[in-house]
Amino acid sequence: MITDTTQYLSRIFNPANREPVLAESFDIAASRLGPVETRQLRDSWQLTMDLYKGTFPGYSACNTEYHDFNHTCDVVGATIRMCDGALSQGIAIEPNLQIDLYIAAMLHDAGYIQEDTDTVGTGAKYTKTHVARSVAFTLRHRAAFGLDKARADGIGRMIAGTDLATPFGSIPFKNREELYVAKLLASADLLGQMADRTYLEKLLFLYYEFKEADFPGYNTEFDMLRKTLGFYEMTKERLFNQLGETSNLAYYHFLARYGVAKNLYLESIERQIEYLRTIIDDDTVNFRKKLKRIDLEAVSRKHGEIA
Repeated sequence: MITDTTQYLSRIFNPANREPVLAESFDIAASRLGPVETRQLRDSWQLTMDLYKGTFPGYSACNTEYHDFNHTCDVVGATIRMCDGALSQGIAIEPNLQIDLYIAAMLHDAGYIQEDTDTVGTGAKYTKTHVARSVAFTLRHRAAFGLDKARADGIGRMIAGTDLATPFGSIPFKNREELYVAKLLASADLLGQMADRTYLEKLLFLYYEFKEADFPGYNTEFDMLRKTLGFYEMTKERLFNQLGETSNLAYYHFLARYGVAKNLYLESIERQIEYLRTIIDDDTVNFRKKLKRIDLEAVSRKHGEIA
């Protein structure tokens, strides 16, 4: 049983520790699957790594700095842990649907990745269309991931559910089970990225993605920090109302696996938002000086924001 949750928060949400934490997540997933499904899970992950590294045929390496490979790792890990929480509560998710859910997590942001013939700008230019592009990628390359068209279509519907602008009621899910795991994935997408210990620093990367995609209302890096407080309120409404509180599945995972009666994802997020409020309220020091886990001044110089 884990008694020091502060230490555990640091371990599972620290980017420097991402590889062993992700390996643990895959072991958790494999413990719920048979050998055939486990092989498909690990093969699919290898293909996903190839895609982000630029060794998947026909595609360049990922060049978006917020929606990057690390973001995908965080979302896959959160999805696996939340699915484990559901299974620990006796919620039936058959093995093929578990695999489809995990592949949906792996490919939910594939739409940011450019084809190797696309050499203009970065994948951030697809911010507004990346979900549809992710769905199209899944269908186009379904055979490589060991999927027939019906399963690829289902994964596409799950990915569609991660689009904040798409009401779940407009997506023609096949059945209640598919709807449920789609809500789980949509929750994991939010929890995984916002619980990352470098989330606040990475918001500047998101700002540059929005800038390239010509999103209105983000004129400075600081605008992104300020608007994140509003995004957090919207996120809570989405997590606890629209998505049927599937985020609570993380609580059951940590309780069943580690004896921790807490939702460590939400605890990590709340700590980050509390710190963000102190940054916004204090105008005596440049905000970059208070976000120390990434060299933000170097990032800003790279993008031409400061001399």
